[in-house]
Amino acid sequence: MKITEAKWIEDFKEGKINGETVEVSYKTYEQAKSFYAKEDTSLPDNTLMYTVYTCHTRNDHTQNLNWGLTVMEPVCVAQECNVTRGHFHEDEQCDEIYVCQKGEGLLLLMDEKGQCHAEKMREGSIHHIDGAFAHRLVNTSYSKLEVMCCWPINAGHDYKRVENMPFSARVFKEDGKITIKENR
Repeated sequence: MKITEAKWIEDFKEGKINGETVEVSYKTYEQAKSFYAKEDTSLPDNTLMYTVYTCHTRNDHTQNLNWGLTVMEPVCVAQECNVTRGHFHEDEQCDEIYVCQKGEGLLLLMDEKGQCHAEKMREGSIHHIDGAFAHRLVNTSYSKLEVMCCWPINAGHDYKRVENMPFSARVFKEDGKITIKENR
């Protein structure tokens, strides 16, 4: 019997994934400005907001799964906590699992009517995301937020729907305290 090495290695100490077919994407403030309530002119455009590592299988069979890791920097934009872009799934029958590896934050969820609720994220917390809900991560801490995720290869990401109906709640850090402001 042949024994092989794993295709991917999650480096928990460094907060990254190494291996073949790992796609790495970086989101800077310049690319993320539209995610926030207002622009922060004191933040350089090249500020790293978050990094996403995605392990792709080479087979597009609909039963396959993707594995990923999102590493969010502890950055605020005009006192608004750092967020990911957020998305609905193109196939709402496809759920997703998030596991908080390090840090603290919120998993912000929004239904098709724009109503939001959030789940607290902390090291070891496991979150089931219904495929019909838009979701985004919020880093509320002073350290990196690292979240592992697993989703069906055919889920798809519908970013346009979130652009047309933005999340109705925003999370701010004011005088060291977390506040949530609803836009509805």
